[in-house]
Amino acid sequence: MTECTRKSMLFSSVGRQEVVADFLGGRLTSDAGVLLLKEVDKKLGLLDAINQAIPDPRDPLMTVHEQRTMLAQRIFSIALGYEDLNDQQTMRTDAALQVAAGVSCEEELPLASPSTLCRLENRVLRRTLVRLSKILVDQFIASHDTPPEEITLDFDATDDPVHGQQEGRFFHGYYRHYCFLPLYVFCGSQPLLAYLRPSKIDGAKHAKAITKLLVEYLRASRPRPGIGSDA
Repeated sequence: MTECTRKSMLFSSVGRQEVVADFLGGRLTSDAGVLLLKEVDKKLGLLDAINQAIPDPRDPLMTVHEQRTMLAQRIFSIALGYEDLNDQQTMRTDAALQVAAGVSCEEELPLASPSTLCRLENRVLRRTLVRLSKILVDQFIASHDTPPEEITLDFDATDDPVHGQQEGRFFHGYYRHYCFLPLYVFCGSQPLLAYLRPSKIDGAKHAKAITKLLVEYLRASRPRPGIGSDA
């Protein structure tokens, strides 16, 4: 006979509302793990940093969905595996995602629609991307109580498969499919950069310029560490 777990789990509250996980039914979700992502972000402050980096030109009197709420909705959905904006037609009423985004989990008050999220993404300009690119580096710097004596930057290019007619898509002979060729930079297990590029270029393209920018930024923020590279 199956033994059912009845012990409840208490998460961070939303305003005055308690968030409790149990096994007694009601509105169901298959993505309750997003509540753990919410707890991680609460500690790291990534969403707040991203929200501050993106200007919001909308009229507050005409605004239904706060920008931070939409960012949480979009970013957490991608982390859950729902990359396509069309998925939000269903996910916008998911109780767990609503709670993770910091709003009341009521079916009558859904999160942003796919078209609203699309407008958010389309108003992110190049200068905003520059500000966003500093967030991961700032997180890396803040993770050290004392500056490390030496760090190694690991550069890696890999494929990001595409399945439509996206601008910048090309067939890559090595990966044998249409894709982008983003460049990633890590220091140990911590990401410092994710740079989206078309796949018709050499895998090392722009690595020198990115290294220069990263080294200058890291040295400006802390006493000079020794910096190596592992491409």
